[in-house]
Amino acid sequence: MPNLKTYTRQLQHHWLPLLLALLSLLIATLGDPANLLLRYDQEAIRHGQWWRFLTANLTHLGWSHTLLNLIGLALIWGLFARVYATTNWLIITLVSSLGVTLGLLLFNPHIEWYVGLSGLLHGLFVAGVIGAIRQGHNREALLLVAIAAKLIWEQVSGPLPGTSEMTNGPVIVDSHLYGAIAGGLIALLVRPSRAQPTD
Repeated sequence: MPNLKTYTRQLQHHWLPLLLALLSLLIATLGDPANLLLRYDQEAIRHGQWWRFLTANLTHLGWSHTLLNLIGLALIWGLFARVYATTNWLIITLVSSLGVTLGLLLFNPHIEWYVGLSGLLHGLFVAGVIGAIRQGHNREALLLVAIAAKLIWEQVSGPLPGTSEMTNGPVIVDSHLYGAIAGGLIALLVRPSRAQPTD
């Protein structure tokens, strides 16, 4: 039976996605007042509300949008949790989050507001794939090709079919691109964990 030490060790390694999930759920529960205070808002940021650069990634259009992104977070963490130490995952998370919102501010001045975790998720995914490749898992390069193809599709043709309906709102595909670029760049700078031997 797992003891307290085992649970503590698990918490030490998985606290980051748990924190992201809990904050996202809390903001969703608080509803519009929290969303309006924390979402990406171009005018508010220009007036000094800089916390929105990070908190925007934790706000959502509604419960379906929230849960869809949290499922994505769980899948990415399940695939790549051991690729980096938690400290490096935190760095990747912060850089990817800032990459999304700074990208929108600099290159999409027509977008007045934005919510969602999906841009950050693209950053985490790309960073995870690059880290796995650096560990020697060369087959993960297929995932890099797949995410690149998705991003190209979105830039050329718009959101994947059905995604707007699932999130109950428009999908800002440029946030995916900015998150992926930021995650990829920081993944080249932080060191992945030592690969575990396989049987």
